[in-house]
Amino acid sequence: MTPGQTNAPNSTGTLPTLEELQHWTWVMGRAQQMLMEAALSPPPDGVPVVPGFNDPATMGRVRDFWSDSMKLWQRFVDPSAEPSPAPKPDRRFKAEQWQSPLFDWIRQSYQVVSDHMLRGVDALEGVDPKQKEQLRFAAQAFVDAMSPTNFPATNPEVLDKIVETRGENLLKGLQNMMADLGRGQLTHSDSRAFEVGRNLAATPGKVVKRNYLYELIQYAPTTEQVAAVPIVIFPPWINRFYILDLAPEKSLIKWLVDQGFSVFMVSWKSADATMKDVMWDDYVAAQVDAIDTVRDLLGVPSVHTVGYCVAGTTLAATLAYLSATGDAAKVASATFFTAQVDFSKAGELLHFVDDEQLKLIGALSPEGFLDGRYLAMTFNLLRGRDLIWNYVTNNYLLGRDYVPFDLLHWNGDVTNLPAKWHLAYLTDLYRDNLLMTPGAMTIGDVALDLTKVATPAYVQAGREDHIAPPESVWKITEAFTGPLRFVLAGSGHIAGVVNPPAAGKYQYWTNDQPAATLADFVAGARETKGSWWPDWADWLRDRDAATVAADGARVPGQGALPALDDAPGRYVRQR
Repeated sequence: MTPGQTNAPNSTGTLPTLEELQHWTWVMGRAQQMLMEAALSPPPDGVPVVPGFNDPATMGRVRDFWSDSMKLWQRFVDPSAEPSPAPKPDRRFKAEQWQSPLFDWIRQSYQVVSDHMLRGVDALEGVDPKQKEQLRFAAQAFVDAMSPTNFPATNPEVLDKIVETRGENLLKGLQNMMADLGRGQLTHSDSRAFEVGRNLAATPGKVVKRNYLYELIQYAPTTEQVAAVPIVIFPPWINRFYILDLAPEKSLIKWLVDQGFSVFMVSWKSADATMKDVMWDDYVAAQVDAIDTVRDLLGVPSVHTVGYCVAGTTLAATLAYLSATGDAAKVASATFFTAQVDFSKAGELLHFVDDEQLKLIGALSPEGFLDGRYLAMTFNLLRGRDLIWNYVTNNYLLGRDYVPFDLLHWNGDVTNLPAKWHLAYLTDLYRDNLLMTPGAMTIGDVALDLTKVATPAYVQAGREDHIAPPESVWKITEAFTGPLRFVLAGSGHIAGVVNPPAAGKYQYWTNDQPAATLADFVAGARETKGSWWPDWADWLRDRDAATVAADGARVPGQGALPALDDAPGRYVRQR
């Protein structure tokens, strides 16, 4: 059969004839032969070799792409010619409707294109490594956005739902989308299911101090004796503190109190126009003030401190400041939850700190504070497949109801940030990495030098953390000079921290031998199933095992500081 005698590909749904199969087999074979010849032949005389266009490596990738595309088409035209490869694990395509020939072909076509696009970025030569990472991040975001699951016409689940509900799902989805547009924020969970003080942030306690930047919450003891050295926790000011006090069975705060610790929590104020001049010095001063307040209230010489994420970065600066001023003894120990001090390996957030993006952030803050919804969208973009497109499909296209989920409710409970300090944080730390250079950053007139910090430290990192990658968190071990315990926890930035022992989930790794790098640590590490919280509690007791009666000032409101409000206070409710 010659090319001019063939019929067009069958589009009626009937099986192709033998003649059609023979023709398309010939077409595919000829196309592969042409590509092979082109890939093996040098450009004609006078035609320059352009990297990324007609160089041998690029031509080879073009050949591979068309070869994979032809094989895919051949399997669609004649399923008996070659069995389809096993589908790649991908939750987006788990519904059985994706197994039908047409939608399986759509799925495979998408995966072929996306795989080759990402491989093409990886193969780029002569590109600055940072720029290459940005290109790959952008390419990944593009292929995630172009998934056939995100469009009604190419998602068989949506098509079935349209038929089943006679289009009601699209109306419900449109209602969900319009509500989100009105809020200026993507919804992840049924917000009506949760309320701080009722089933979130419900651990009993009192607000014992309030100033322009933070409230200090003291939690009520549940044991007759408590550890003599109290714990002061600094959560990140980019989120609400109750990530550490979710439902009672997940609450780190409740667990610590039940273990016999006196626990204090800083609840940061969501920024408004009155905080337009708040800077680095103010947050460090606030940490020192909270430490001194607890020391004075309980009459103790020192406290255990905890810094989570960005508050951990600030805690490192606070330790350097106290060391420089001769007050290091005020802190008995410092614990860091997924915190960074060296930002040279700070992960995907580095894609958002070039000069143009920083200029945009400045323009978004005309009143002196950055609306927390912008930051929420940034974090959603880091995991667009799970935190954006998954909800576009489920809640906009399928019109499903939102599922109550406390962690996702917290994720959407955004906090505004002081614009000047937020911009300086991104510039000085993420972009310029100044904290690792002794003397490059100051608090007032006091130069900071992390290498002078000898405070005992417990450093926790999440193995799958994309916000504070473990390689970046590890850098703390290279900065401090005091005794230090590094723990690598399973999961990521949130679940790696919020992992109550009763859940029996994940694992953690420890290594009692010296390790020069994270790879060395992992190579000699011992794995322990479950939560790392008990390991941390034992480490705290090893610093000081003394206990005191849980009365007097150890009870919120019964010391020198009267109770101002019940926990969780006012600031956590402000928008």
